[in-house]
Amino acid sequence: MAAASSGPCPEGQQNHGNFLDAPRLERGVTRFWLIRHALVEENARAMMYGTMDVPLCPDSLVAQQPMYEALAHRLPSDACWFITPLSRTRSTAQAIQNAGYGSRDVTVEPGMLEQELGEWQGLSHGEFPKRLERAPHYFWPLSGEEKPPGGESMIDVCARVGSTLERLAGAYPKQDMVLVSHGGAIRAALAHALKISADTALHFSIQNLSLTILECHDGIWRVVTVNELPGI
Repeated sequence: MAAASSGPCPEGQQNHGNFLDAPRLERGVTRFWLIRHALVEENARAMMYGTMDVPLCPDSLVAQQPMYEALAHRLPSDACWFITPLSRTRSTAQAIQNAGYGSRDVTVEPGMLEQELGEWQGLSHGEFPKRLERAPHYFWPLSGEEKPPGGESMIDVCARVGSTLERLAGAYPKQDMVLVSHGGAIRAALAHALKISADTALHFSIQNLSLTILECHDGIWRVVTVNELPGI
């Protein structure tokens, strides 16, 4: 039995009901397809690389080919593509397009960069905690408020990413946008969409090559999926 209506919507708001929960996503919606870049090479994984321009792991590019193919088929064919200035996002985008999506132009969007760790970038995982002034987050190397010298706090990242998403939503209304980005930036995007704190957003798992889908409906944000792993 259908639930009884709770009455008319407040003035100026439209109740979209359940149509958004159909099996196929409706076209003509401002939608972000956020993909975390692929696994970086082994030496980079031994340190806190932040916004350092480190390459992808060549072995994983081969081993994870099914995931690239699944992403190529999962993404909308007419989307606008964005990457960050770092080569690992460009290489990931290229691998997805080569896996069956087809060649598309990409736009560099610095607003979706990873957290800048400033003077702490390049430190080993063993050395990094010695520099912290606050207890680290349970699921992130530092707390949301910790700001490395010359770098950003996750609170800063959330503000930067939120501003970027709002700008892109205004510039590309009712369009699909693929953004190949970074784990911290995608968590920041979720913080913006859900209006939650940086520390709360850091509880999300965002794995390499995972897909997170956000929508913007007249300035109101909706989370469709988080950390989806196509091909797994």
